[in-house]
Amino acid sequence: MNFNKLVFGGHLDSDEAESGSDLFPLFSQQEEKESNKLVVPESLPILPIRNTVLFPGVVFPITVGRDKSIKLIKDANKGDKTIGVFAQKDPETEEPGIEDLNTIGTMAQIIKILRMPDGNTTAIIQGKRKIKLGEIISTEPYIRAQVSGIDIQEEKQDGEVRALISSIKDTAAENIELSPNIPSEANFALRNIDSDNFLVSFIASNLNISLAEKQAILNAPTLKERANIVFEHLMRENHILKLKDQIQSKVKVDIDKQQKEYFLQQQIRAIQEELGHDSPDREIQSLRERGNKKKWSKEIHEAFNKELDKLLRVNPASPDYSVSLNYAQTLLDLPWNEFSKDNLDIKKAKKVLDADHFGLEKVKQRILEYLAVIKLKGDLKSPIICLYGPPGVGKTSLGKSIAKAIGRKYVRVSLGGLHDESEIRGHRKTYIGAMPGRIMQNLKKVKSGNPVFVLDEIDKVGSDFRGDPSSALLEVLDPEQNTAFHDNYLELDYDLSKVMFIATANTLDTIQPALLDRMEVIEISGYTVEEKIQIAQKYLIPKQRTMHGLKAAQFKLNDAVLESVVEEYTRESGVRNLEKKIASLVRHNAMLIASEEEFNPSLSKEDVERILGVDKLEKEIYQDNETAGVVTGLAWSPSGGSILFVESTLTRGKGGMLLTGKLGDVMKESASTAMTFLKANAEYLKIDHKVFEHWDTHIHFPAGAIPKDGPSAGITILTSLASLFTQRKIKPFLAMTGEITLRGRVLPVGGIKEKILAAKRAGIKDIIMCHDNRKDVEDIPKQYLKGVSFHYVKNMLEVLDLALLDKLVKKPLDLQSYLKDIKK
Repeated sequence: MNFNKLVFGGHLDSDEAESGSDLFPLFSQQEEKESNKLVVPESLPILPIRNTVLFPGVVFPITVGRDKSIKLIKDANKGDKTIGVFAQKDPETEEPGIEDLNTIGTMAQIIKILRMPDGNTTAIIQGKRKIKLGEIISTEPYIRAQVSGIDIQEEKQDGEVRALISSIKDTAAENIELSPNIPSEANFALRNIDSDNFLVSFIASNLNISLAEKQAILNAPTLKERANIVFEHLMRENHILKLKDQIQSKVKVDIDKQQKEYFLQQQIRAIQEELGHDSPDREIQSLRERGNKKKWSKEIHEAFNKELDKLLRVNPASPDYSVSLNYAQTLLDLPWNEFSKDNLDIKKAKKVLDADHFGLEKVKQRILEYLAVIKLKGDLKSPIICLYGPPGVGKTSLGKSIAKAIGRKYVRVSLGGLHDESEIRGHRKTYIGAMPGRIMQNLKKVKSGNPVFVLDEIDKVGSDFRGDPSSALLEVLDPEQNTAFHDNYLELDYDLSKVMFIATANTLDTIQPALLDRMEVIEISGYTVEEKIQIAQKYLIPKQRTMHGLKAAQFKLNDAVLESVVEEYTRESGVRNLEKKIASLVRHNAMLIASEEEFNPSLSKEDVERILGVDKLEKEIYQDNETAGVVTGLAWSPSGGSILFVESTLTRGKGGMLLTGKLGDVMKESASTAMTFLKANAEYLKIDHKVFEHWDTHIHFPAGAIPKDGPSAGITILTSLASLFTQRKIKPFLAMTGEITLRGRVLPVGGIKEKILAAKRAGIKDIIMCHDNRKDVEDIPKQYLKGVSFHYVKNMLEVLDLALLDKLVKKPLDLQSYLKDIKK
């Protein structure tokens, strides 16, 4: 709403004001009745107005600018002062015609004409009654047209109309109170209006609505219709005013709150100082004193003091204060040049390592060598070791044992599924919630600058749009660079050269080559059955007895029973599943003891089968050699070694080859290489070369649901094909592994220890492998090789001479027999 003082009474200042009172009284109910009785002339001079609508009873100032309008006002003022006022349809029209005006307008009386200081003419007019525009009479010097009066319909003042008028009054009064620009006299004017029609017209005239909406109110024939429209606009304006008031109040409250908090902080600071407590200034001084005691370099000390100086200038209520305070506390909590003392007693360290882990001699030897050099030299950069092997062989737990053996703190970070580079390097401290990377966080936690730091599952680090963590690890794991590791949060160099990093991995294939090159890789192979039995007796069974509250006499397993558990209920390189099975047996005895029932402390094989169930794993065993084309190969996977059968057969066709068994590209290429070599050396094996054109070959690898790939089955595939085409048997209890080339050379492969263990489990007695793999076999303890003979070869013809027996399964295929079969 936008009240003008002329609509409710006021004074006008002008040198052309007429003598007499300047106050214009409100339109009373009596005046309204008299206006309705006024006789409307047949024609009136028409004054077009724009941007507003004149309502009956309302006093309104109109600035007259057009020449025609000025002429009209002056002529009418000299006469009876009566004019017709009609709003333009389009306010932009400069010379409106009769067709540009609304048909409903107001008959008005000129009250006063003023000459304003800027030269404009202002006419103060008052609406008298509604009129309707008729035909035009003349357009010069201004528009004169026929008009007719519109009588106000007499309405019965029912309860709904009275309630509506009362609501309009209350809402208008509330809007006046909510609007800071409306003078207080407006409420007084509203309370003194006794005419309902004039009240509606008065409020409608002052509403902040469009010209068309005001014209719609004037056009409404009844009071009820006009009141409904006005009330709707009033409520809309009331809602907007309340929202503005809420916003302004909220802003004011926020500003007041900030000022209040500032004064309260100052008061708290003063009170804390009086009570002797730490104020922010005293807290900063306390941090400075702690910093003076730290063993850090001059550069770090300067950066720390600079941060404290910044804190003194920042308001404690500011968000920047907490960011700087956290940064300063992080610098203090990090172990700058603070190291734990190493245990240099090599014999004691060896005893601790042997007590916790069975075997793993290479790793133990490397740790003892490191201790020996430190003892002699006094200082040495810590080694960066990568323990690589199948799951469950003790890689992760070995890190804890190493820390225990050399007297250092132990830290472990799992890198599996890590995608964000910031997890390693940290976030810049300008970000909300910023923190150091995991390396710095864990050093802060253990409060030591030389812990044993295990980076678990380093082969499972990922990368995405947030960065490549493995690339960030290049700096961490490089002995030449990690003396000045840069964390984004610290923005200072930190020396990691004294930290002993031990990474663990199941496979080396997924580790970035540059990262792998920086680490000392030590392979941890799977355990034999004998080793698993020893591990179970020395470590797993005592551990499970302690965890379940049993004494040594309440649970025992002899070696024979343990061997059956290992071979029939587990198939793994490590001992993780074996420990779960032992835990199930221990829980069974614990339940019987707790229930005060009879129990057998020394379980038999029958007891084990009853407790663990009859769902035993099928053992991988050697199969007979009665069928030509079936050869036993050796395979490796992250879970250990296994034997792999290769089957091949012939069908009539045109020389095609079919491969099945869910094979990878490398294995398919090995099959193609083997077939080409066989065709090239058919004469050596006495195979009719024309046979290849009339028979199709199908090579199958059983366990078709398991993906298979790699080059190590090359000599196995070729031996299978040679056996098939020559129909010669394979030497019994023979297995083989090796890659072949197109020239027939046999190349070395990996996973030798796991493959040998798998062969022993399956009852294999002879193994053929590449001559270059002899060194891998010599690294394996002699007891693991007992009962197995090794044949080292350099080319494929040696393999065939060793593998193929002279005894035929049936007569070899040749072209003549094929033609005879066709004739039949």
